[in-house]
Amino acid sequence: MGLRINDTVPDFTAMTDQGEIRFHDWIGDSWAILFSHPKDFTPVCTTEFGAVAQLKDEWEKRGTKVIGVSVDGAEDHKKWKGDIEAVAGTPAGFPIIADEGLEVSKAFDMLPAEAYLPDGRTPADSATVRSVFIIGPDKQLKLSMTYPMTVGRNFAEVLRALDGLQTSTSRGVATPANWEVGQDVIIPATVSDEDAEAKFGAFDKKLPYLRTVKLKE
Repeated sequence: MGLRINDTVPDFTAMTDQGEIRFHDWIGDSWAILFSHPKDFTPVCTTEFGAVAQLKDEWEKRGTKVIGVSVDGAEDHKKWKGDIEAVAGTPAGFPIIADEGLEVSKAFDMLPAEAYLPDGRTPADSATVRSVFIIGPDKQLKLSMTYPMTVGRNFAEVLRALDGLQTSTSRGVATPANWEVGQDVIIPATVSDEDAEAKFGAFDKKLPYLRTVKLKE
Protein backbone atom coordinates (compact mmCIF):
# COMPACT_ATOMS: atom_id res chain seq x y z
CA MET A 1 0.00 0.00 0.00
CA GLY A 2 1.30 3.44 -0.93
CA LEU A 3 2.10 6.28 1.42
CA ARG A 4 -1.04 8.36 2.01
CA ILE A 5 -1.79 11.82 3.36
CA ASN A 6 -1.55 11.87 7.19
CA ASP A 7 0.49 8.65 7.29
CA THR A 8 3.64 8.85 9.41
CA VAL A 9 6.50 8.91 6.94
CA PRO A 10 9.16 6.19 7.12
CA ASP A 11 12.10 6.75 9.43
CA PHE A 12 15.45 5.66 8.12
CA THR A 13 19.18 6.09 8.54
CA ALA A 14 21.02 7.14 5.39
CA MET A 15 24.27 8.64 4.19
CA THR A 16 24.18 12.08 2.60
CA ASP A 17 26.83 14.30 1.06
CA GLN A 18 26.96 15.98 4.51
CA GLY A 19 27.22 12.79 6.57
CA GLU A 20 24.81 10.27 8.07
CA ILE A 21 21.32 11.27 9.19
CA ARG A 22 18.39 9.64 10.99
CA PHE A 23 15.43 11.09 9.10
CA HIS A 24 12.95 11.78 11.93
CA ASP A 25 15.74 13.21 14.09
CA TRP A 26 16.86 15.38 11.18
CA ILE A 27 13.32 16.77 10.78
CA GLY A 28 13.12 17.58 14.50
CA ASP A 29 10.36 20.12 15.18
CA SER A 30 10.50 21.60 11.67
CA TRP A 31 8.47 21.19 8.54
CA ALA A 32 10.42 19.27 5.92
CA ILE A 33 10.45 18.75 2.17
CA LEU A 34 11.94 15.62 0.63
CA PHE A 35 12.41 15.91 -3.14
CA SER A 36 13.70 13.00 -5.16
CA HIS A 37 15.68 12.54 -8.36
CA PRO A 38 16.43 9.49 -10.51
CA LYS A 39 20.09 10.24 -11.18
CA ASP A 40 22.84 12.81 -10.65
CA PHE A 41 24.19 14.89 -13.55
CA THR A 42 20.85 15.04 -15.38
CA PRO A 43 19.64 18.29 -16.98
CA VAL A 44 16.12 18.79 -15.59
CA CYS A 45 17.13 17.73 -12.08
CA THR A 46 20.10 20.10 -12.07
CA THR A 47 17.80 23.06 -12.74
CA GLU A 48 15.43 21.87 -10.01
CA PHE A 49 18.15 21.56 -7.40
CA GLY A 50 19.24 25.04 -8.39
CA ALA A 51 15.72 26.37 -7.89
CA VAL A 52 15.60 24.87 -4.39
CA ALA A 53 18.98 26.43 -3.56
CA GLN A 54 17.76 29.87 -4.71
CA LEU A 55 14.80 29.62 -2.30
CA LYS A 56 17.01 29.15 0.78
CA ASP A 57 15.71 32.27 2.56
CA GLU A 58 12.09 31.31 1.81
CA TRP A 59 12.47 27.84 3.34
CA GLU A 60 14.11 29.32 6.44
CA LYS A 61 11.37 31.95 6.77
CA ARG A 62 8.85 29.11 6.97
CA GLY A 63 10.82 26.97 9.42
CA THR A 64 11.24 24.29 6.76
CA LYS A 65 14.18 21.99 6.06
CA VAL A 66 14.77 20.66 2.54
CA ILE A 67 16.59 17.49 1.58
CA GLY A 68 17.17 15.82 -1.77
CA VAL A 69 17.44 12.13 -2.54
CA SER A 70 19.09 10.62 -5.60
CA VAL A 71 20.01 7.03 -6.35
CA ASP A 72 23.73 7.76 -6.70
CA GLY A 73 26.47 7.89 -4.07
CA ALA A 74 27.48 10.69 -1.72
CA GLU A 75 30.71 11.39 -3.62
CA ASP A 76 28.77 11.86 -6.85
CA HIS A 77 26.41 14.20 -4.98
CA LYS A 78 29.34 16.36 -3.89
CA LYS A 79 30.62 16.62 -7.47
CA TRP A 80 27.14 17.28 -8.85
CA LYS A 81 26.65 20.17 -6.45
CA GLY A 82 29.39 22.04 -8.30
CA ASP A 83 27.22 21.96 -11.44
CA ILE A 84 24.07 22.83 -9.47
CA GLU A 85 25.72 25.86 -7.88
CA ALA A 86 27.12 27.02 -11.22
CA VAL A 87 23.64 26.95 -12.76
CA ALA A 88 21.90 28.46 -9.73
CA GLY A 89 24.50 31.09 -8.94
CA THR A 90 24.20 30.27 -5.23
CA PRO A 91 25.38 27.57 -2.79
CA ALA A 92 23.28 24.42 -2.43
CA GLY A 93 23.55 24.01 1.32
CA PHE A 94 20.93 21.29 1.80
CA PRO A 95 21.90 17.61 2.06
CA ILE A 96 21.31 14.98 -0.65
CA ILE A 97 20.61 11.41 0.43
CA ALA A 98 22.66 8.69 -1.29
CA ASP A 99 20.00 6.07 -2.05
CA GLU A 100 22.14 3.59 -3.98
CA GLY A 101 20.32 0.63 -2.45
CA LEU A 102 16.90 2.19 -3.22
CA GLU A 103 15.79 1.80 0.40
CA VAL A 104 14.37 5.33 0.64
CA SER A 105 12.82 5.23 -2.84
CA LYS A 106 11.02 2.00 -1.98
CA ALA A 107 10.03 3.08 1.53
CA PHE A 108 8.30 6.14 0.05
CA ASP A 109 6.66 3.96 -2.62
CA MET A 110 8.47 5.65 -5.50
CA LEU A 111 9.73 2.30 -6.79
CA PRO A 112 8.30 -1.24 -6.48
CA ALA A 113 9.84 -3.60 -3.93
CA GLU A 114 11.46 -5.71 -6.66
CA ALA A 115 13.17 -2.75 -8.35
CA TYR A 116 16.95 -2.79 -8.76
CA LEU A 117 19.60 -0.76 -10.55
CA PRO A 118 21.09 -2.61 -13.53
CA ASP A 119 24.66 -2.16 -14.69
CA GLY A 120 24.96 0.79 -17.01
CA ARG A 121 21.57 2.08 -15.90
CA THR A 122 20.00 5.26 -17.23
CA PRO A 123 17.62 7.70 -15.47
CA ALA A 124 14.73 5.75 -17.05
CA ASP A 125 15.47 2.85 -14.70
CA SER A 126 14.43 4.99 -11.72
CA ALA A 127 12.19 7.48 -13.50
CA THR A 128 9.43 7.47 -10.89
CA VAL A 129 11.86 8.85 -8.35
CA ARG A 130 10.73 12.39 -9.20
CA SER A 131 8.44 13.16 -6.29
CA VAL A 132 8.01 15.90 -3.70
CA PHE A 133 6.85 15.16 -0.16
CA ILE A 134 5.87 17.88 2.32
CA ILE A 135 6.10 16.57 5.88
CA GLY A 136 4.82 18.23 9.05
CA PRO A 137 6.63 18.53 12.40
CA ASP A 138 4.46 15.58 13.50
CA LYS A 139 6.33 13.49 10.88
CA GLN A 140 3.12 12.97 8.90
CA LEU A 141 2.83 13.33 5.15
CA LYS A 142 0.88 16.48 4.33
CA LEU A 143 1.20 16.59 0.53
CA SER A 144 2.89 14.69 -2.29
CA MET A 145 3.25 15.21 -6.02
CA THR A 146 5.07 13.24 -8.72
CA TYR A 147 6.35 14.56 -12.03
CA PRO A 148 7.42 12.86 -15.27
CA MET A 149 11.00 12.97 -16.52
CA THR A 150 10.41 15.75 -19.05
CA VAL A 151 8.62 18.36 -16.90
CA GLY A 152 10.59 20.41 -14.39
CA ARG A 153 8.94 20.91 -11.04
CA ASN A 154 7.47 24.28 -10.12
CA PHE A 155 8.98 25.05 -6.72
CA ALA A 156 6.99 28.28 -6.52
CA GLU A 157 3.94 25.99 -6.34
CA VAL A 158 5.63 23.84 -3.69
CA LEU A 159 6.22 27.02 -1.69
CA ARG A 160 2.60 28.13 -2.22
CA ALA A 161 1.32 24.72 -1.09
CA LEU A 162 3.56 24.88 1.97
CA ASP A 163 2.09 28.28 2.85
CA GLY A 164 -1.41 26.84 2.49
CA LEU A 165 -0.58 23.87 4.70
CA GLN A 166 1.00 25.99 7.40
CA THR A 167 -1.89 28.46 7.33
CA SER A 168 -4.62 25.81 7.43
CA THR A 169 -2.84 23.93 10.21
CA SER A 170 -2.20 26.96 12.42
CA ARG A 171 -5.43 28.90 11.80
CA GLY A 172 -8.05 26.16 11.38
CA VAL A 173 -9.09 27.19 7.87
CA ALA A 174 -8.92 25.93 4.29
CA THR A 175 -7.58 27.72 1.22
CA PRO A 176 -9.34 28.17 -2.15
CA ALA A 177 -7.97 27.52 -5.63
CA ASN A 178 -4.85 29.51 -6.50
CA TRP A 179 -4.70 30.97 -2.98
CA GLU A 180 -1.67 33.00 -1.95
CA VAL A 181 -0.71 34.53 1.39
CA GLY A 182 -2.84 37.57 2.19
CA GLN A 183 -5.88 36.45 0.23
CA ASP A 184 -9.19 35.37 1.78
CA VAL A 185 -9.43 31.86 3.20
CA ILE A 186 -12.34 29.44 3.54
CA ILE A 187 -14.10 28.73 6.82
CA PRO A 188 -14.53 24.95 7.22
CA ALA A 189 -18.07 23.64 6.80
CA THR A 190 -17.84 22.02 10.24
CA VAL A 191 -17.82 25.46 11.89
CA SER A 192 -21.25 27.04 12.47
CA ASP A 193 -22.00 30.60 11.40
CA GLU A 194 -22.13 31.65 15.04
CA ASP A 195 -18.80 30.07 15.88
CA ALA A 196 -17.26 31.43 12.67
CA GLU A 197 -18.27 34.98 13.55
CA ALA A 198 -16.96 34.57 17.09
CA LYS A 199 -13.64 33.24 15.84
CA PHE A 200 -13.06 35.24 12.65
CA GLY A 201 -15.42 38.23 12.78
CA ALA A 202 -17.53 39.27 9.80
CA PHE A 203 -17.28 36.91 6.82
CA ASP A 204 -18.61 36.67 3.27
CA LYS A 205 -21.24 33.96 2.78
CA LYS A 206 -21.04 33.23 -0.96
CA LEU A 207 -23.00 29.97 -0.66
CA PRO A 208 -24.47 28.15 2.36
CA TYR A 209 -21.33 25.98 2.36
CA LEU A 210 -18.80 28.52 1.02
CA ARG A 211 -17.81 31.23 3.47
CA THR A 212 -14.67 33.29 3.05
CA VAL A 213 -12.86 35.65 5.38
CA LYS A 214 -9.65 37.65 5.56
CA LEU A 215 -7.45 36.46 8.38
CA LYS A 216 -6.36 39.01 10.94
CA GLU A 217 -2.64 39.22 11.57
